[in-house]
Amino acid sequence: MSSYGARSGAAAGYMMKMPPLADKRAAAEALCSTCSGPIYSQGLNTFKVPMAMFEVNRAKVVQSMLEQDPSAKGLILLEGGKQQTRYDTDHEPVFRQESYFHYLFGASQYSDCFGTLSLPDGEATLFVPTYGVDVATVCGASPDFEFVKVELGLENVHDVVDVKAFVEREMKRLDETEIESSSSDGLNNEEKKGGGEPATKSKLYLLKGLNTDSGNFATPASFEGIDKFRDVRDDESLFRSISESRVFKSSAEIDIMRYTNWVSSMAHVEVMRAAKPGMMEYQLESLFQHHTYTHGGCRHMSYTCICACGPSANILHYGHAGRPNSRLLEDGMIALLDMGAEYKCYASDITCSFPISGSFTDDQKSIYEAVLAAQIKVMAMLKPGVSWLDMHREAEREILKGLIGCGVLDGGGKDLDEVIETMLDADLGAIFMPHGLGHFIGIDTHDVGGYSPGKPARSERPGERKLRTARQLDEGMVVTVEPGCYFIDPLIDAAMSDERQKRFLTERVNDFRGFGGVRLEDDVRITSDGCENLTLCPRAIEEVLDVMSGGSWPPATDVLPEMKRKWATCKEGRMEFLDM
Repeated sequence: MSSYGARSGAAAGYMMKMPPLADKRAAAEALCSTCSGPIYSQGLNTFKVPMAMFEVNRAKVVQSMLEQDPSAKGLILLEGGKQQTRYDTDHEPVFRQESYFHYLFGASQYSDCFGTLSLPDGEATLFVPTYGVDVATVCGASPDFEFVKVELGLENVHDVVDVKAFVEREMKRLDETEIESSSSDGLNNEEKKGGGEPATKSKLYLLKGLNTDSGNFATPASFEGIDKFRDVRDDESLFRSISESRVFKSSAEIDIMRYTNWVSSMAHVEVMRAAKPGMMEYQLESLFQHHTYTHGGCRHMSYTCICACGPSANILHYGHAGRPNSRLLEDGMIALLDMGAEYKCYASDITCSFPISGSFTDDQKSIYEAVLAAQIKVMAMLKPGVSWLDMHREAEREILKGLIGCGVLDGGGKDLDEVIETMLDADLGAIFMPHGLGHFIGIDTHDVGGYSPGKPARSERPGERKLRTARQLDEGMVVTVEPGCYFIDPLIDAAMSDERQKRFLTERVNDFRGFGGVRLEDDVRITSDGCENLTLCPRAIEEVLDVMSGGSWPPATDVLPEMKRKWATCKEGRMEFLDM
């Protein structure tokens, strides 16, 4: 007998022991609201994550599956992330859990696992590896199943070697449950499909689908012998349900994202205070990572830090291979720092721009104010029902308006709004903001669900085609709002050769070659009637300069309420709102 043992009692009797799905979700939400039950924390003043949050996630996915097919039954099977090694060496990079698996099980610290959810009751089972003496000597003792069960708030935890036997047993049990149930209802053999066969065969639901940001596919779980279930395998339903569930954040998920934004915002402030000519870009990266790990318990960054100063700031994803945050900071440069930490696998994505010298030049101020105006304009319009594509265009309008104001573009003395619309029709906005306005964010920085089946398709227009979603916004979504303005030589050169675009450019544009760029990025929650800004960074020019000169943060007064920042701090592991 495998380690999970045999079930006692009739299958139907067992099924009656599981609480209804709605009751499980309600109980989990109650635990989340009071931060009760099993808790994840990195200790000290780091955030306390109620593990019931993942029970809510599981209930959402199972409910979605049942809404797709009310008769759905079987097992959802996922395979967790594997501990990798670096190339051909035995060096192990720090493990980070696969995102879909984490969404359902919250097992951020356990690699090489499998997990199942039963349909329709939503019972969760995790399978973790155990070790022999040699591995245990190096890596520590095998996990205690009962400890893991309590730690993660799961119904069952077994050895990973038992996956195959468990799946076989559970699939059979679920089919027998229907036969037994129909017999107890007085149905005779002729009324049962196939004379004893269940009317609906149990399915094995696996995760497979396209990530529209990366172009990669989620990999279905696999173990030796899984081909036995090829006739009842479903590779489509789960991806639709779990991807769409991840688009809409629960209250508990919003709380943890509020924490990651708080930690990362305070780290950005510390970097602003420290930055000065003579430093290296990588030192700014180091300061950010130090603050978020030391004071926030954030071991992982949400993505590779972008510490782009001076001309580097016109490279949108600076900091990667070939551009390793290695420029010397010089007086007169503007810094564009795009950095965010994650906690319990939930991301933040924040960009600040500021002058290294501690004061803006006139040109830097003009571009910064144009980008800030775009952020403010979008924030004022965000609410359920708004098209993200329309928001992108609004940001382009504000940036083009600012470029006309500082003489880079020629408004021709005509009606300003009319001229800007003509510029937009000529795709001039994409020359200066060649990326999308923002994206969904959650467990992944570029979170899933952007171009789900049945949702608006990707635009083919320049700029717009870089958008990671074209959906209408709805309550519970979290998006980044990150307008930017850059002076990228190849794009400027192309515009000066384009008949539609070159007539708007002036010689002033050449003054900005080598300027770099400005981007401002906040993480924003869509509420029932508007939005809430989770990011708490200095945004008004006076805020930026005050912080750089040693001023306190958060400020005593919010001088820019248009940014809709919801001021908060972490106390004793919980987020508390501040009265400004």
